[in-house]
Amino acid sequence: MSSGHPSDNEDPEEPRAARVDELDDDLRHEEEDTDEDKGSTRPSSPQAGQESACVQGSSRLELAGDGGTGSGSRVSSMYDSLFSWICRRTIRRGPFVDPTRDQFRTMTRLYSSMSPATDSMNLSTQTHGAVFNLEYSPDGSVLTVACEQTEVLLFDPVSSRHIKTLVEAHEDCVNNIRFLDNRLFATCSDDTTIALWDLRKLNSKVCTLHGHASWVKNIEYDTNTRLLVTSGFDGNVITWDTNRFTEDGCPHKKFFHTRYLMRMRLTPDCSKMLISTSSGYLLILHDLDLTQSLEVGSYRILRARRAPIGTEGSSAGPRSGGSRHTIDSKAHPHREGLSPRNSLEVLTPEIPGERDRGNCITSLQLHPKGWATLLRCSSNMDDQEWTCVYEFQEGAPPRPPLSPRCSLRLTHYIEEANVGRGYIKELCFSPDGRLICSPYGYGVRLLSFDEHCGELVDCIPVRTALLREVRSIYSHSDVVLTTKFSPTHCQLASGCLSGRVSLYQPHF
Repeated sequence: MSSGHPSDNEDPEEPRAARVDELDDDLRHEEEDTDEDKGSTRPSSPQAGQESACVQGSSRLELAGDGGTGSGSRVSSMYDSLFSWICRRTIRRGPFVDPTRDQFRTMTRLYSSMSPATDSMNLSTQTHGAVFNLEYSPDGSVLTVACEQTEVLLFDPVSSRHIKTLVEAHEDCVNNIRFLDNRLFATCSDDTTIALWDLRKLNSKVCTLHGHASWVKNIEYDTNTRLLVTSGFDGNVITWDTNRFTEDGCPHKKFFHTRYLMRMRLTPDCSKMLISTSSGYLLILHDLDLTQSLEVGSYRILRARRAPIGTEGSSAGPRSGGSRHTIDSKAHPHREGLSPRNSLEVLTPEIPGERDRGNCITSLQLHPKGWATLLRCSSNMDDQEWTCVYEFQEGAPPRPPLSPRCSLRLTHYIEEANVGRGYIKELCFSPDGRLICSPYGYGVRLLSFDEHCGELVDCIPVRTALLREVRSIYSHSDVVLTTKFSPTHCQLASGCLSGRVSLYQPHF
């Protein structure tokens, strides 16, 4: 077979050259269609266009110089054209190329064909009570299940094989599980404790952490400082230094306190902490420094009257996402003497249809790339529920307190099925952030920002838009309480009130 370089004495065969040109044209048309779907642009600089043209020209020259006439030459030419097409796309985008941007059509088809796995019947947890939380290990090799009846279950999500049951992992309901790495994970419970576990030695806990005075509901982990962060219904956010843990526990301190605390999350880069409350407020700590405690009690602002959207003291216009109150060292006595880090912002996020009534933020998740926050909100009467997406607005410094700039903007929302009142439904983002999985009655539904399952930054609407339903799947006989995407496989898990776990994967 020819090496693919041109020769002075060889002329390309006309029919074969035509076939190659047709293939290259087809790939180019496919490229244009893909770019049009995603809203991408052509090279903005002449240099970028010249580079693309050079690569295209060199690929044609190499293809034309192949003097072979067999089928092997045609296959090689096709591969070379495909390779040159990939090179052109890479050069145009620069050094930072996200493979998922090129594969979104494939992933959309896969997620659209999601169905319950035939062997997910083995994941029955009916004897262990309701399923409150699901968590995959970072490498996707283990699925952990937090159960109402004090136990934690471990499964192999690929084979659906039961690995281990941690009998009496706690003395009360297990609420949340968080992996620190591929082997170490933490669990928290209504017994007010947190436990550390090692996958290599599951017969006993690594240690038990005591510090909360009420039910512990949420666990986060700062990979930069290796601090474990927990929150509970006692209103406390506590940090635990896992660098110095022993069998008796590890050093801890109270980082923050607020009333009505429901959920706490850290952004992926750990630069912000978000806290949701049952009174409808969302607290954001900017420029987060977990090594510095905020010695505060209850904030007067949490008992203040809710400010209407668009009035003085709030951000108006189409990019307004809710009223905002800023607390800094000059406006609040508790912050005197502290550094500018950990500045607190208190928001009342805009909820569709709930402008004049209170609401409760029950579930709080963050986009895997830190672009947005995902909230599950219920009305004050608990007769309506919504899933809402709020984009982080960065860049401009805050204006004076009388006219602040809101950090969040409501971009997408959808009303949810009002089933299972009083229970918290945990939703989640897919690993690439293109899809949302939401508990929906006795099943789940996959939601996207547009009909192409595009990335959020590529389909930000001018005005608030509805989330698109990609697929609804009903496989439970009771209310679904929690969902989770696998970080490595095209797989999804859900757990319900009666204790059943279902796995979903593409149907071929």
